[in-house]
Amino acid sequence: MAGKAAIRGNAAAQGNLAVLYYEGKGVAQDYGKAHEWLEKAAAQGHADAQYNLGILYDKGQGVPQNIGKAREWYEKAAAQGDASAQYNLGVLYDNGDGVAQDYAQARAWYEKAAAQGDLYAQYNLGILYDNGDGVAQDYGKARMWYEKAAARGHAKAQYNLAILYYQGNGVPQDINKGREWLEKAAAQGHAPAQYHLGVLYRDGQGVPQDYVKARAWFEKAAAQNDARALFNLGALYYSGIDVPKDIDKAREYFAQAAAQGDEAAKEALQKLGK
Repeated sequence: MAGKAAIRGNAAAQGNLAVLYYEGKGVAQDYGKAHEWLEKAAAQGHADAQYNLGILYDKGQGVPQNIGKAREWYEKAAAQGDASAQYNLGVLYDNGDGVAQDYAQARAWYEKAAAQGDLYAQYNLGILYDNGDGVAQDYGKARMWYEKAAARGHAKAQYNLAILYYQGNGVPQDINKGREWLEKAAAQGHAPAQYHLGVLYRDGQGVPQDYVKARAWFEKAAAQNDARALFNLGALYYSGIDVPKDIDKAREYFAQAAAQGDEAAKEALQKLGK
């Protein structure tokens, strides 16, 4: 049905057929054919097709990668209120990808997408205000945007919100709230959150000191090659704190951390004579 309607010129059907070819559902995956049908739908002003055509040019799928063309199609879809296109335009300006880097433009597009509830735009707005990129640094606004994204399960937003509470930036310092947000992010496999939970339990910050829990969190982060967690595991085995002292295992963890450029791990290896 979609094929017949697409042939008759129905833009929505053309866009839907393109998606089938893009995803390989019911047909052999074919980015080239997806591109053909998207162009037909996009030429009729179909916003979803314009956005998806931007994706093809952005990723170089079925066409040579062309960020300029991707931007043009994102702009057409964004002008019709497509939140994903607005977000992607924000990313291009944020990173200076195919355009001159322009944080003001990035913020403007993120705000349009965020106003429609785009999770990633909300998080990226938090980053802009947190770092003061193209705006006056404002931890209060950073917190507001992080909270919106964090409440919907965005792990990086949850982690960054935890750090604001941990450091008392834009909010009264609150180690317990920081820990709560760290736990939410860590439960989603966010390695930096897992590492920081390890630090809290190692140092007894807002929780009873517990080296067993500290090691467990460091191990989760280390399994994702977090250099700081690898170093801290090495330190636990070197010191023999709640684990049997094991210099060889300590050296192994230090070496893995050092390979990622961790300076403390490099120093530890030098002391051990490598």
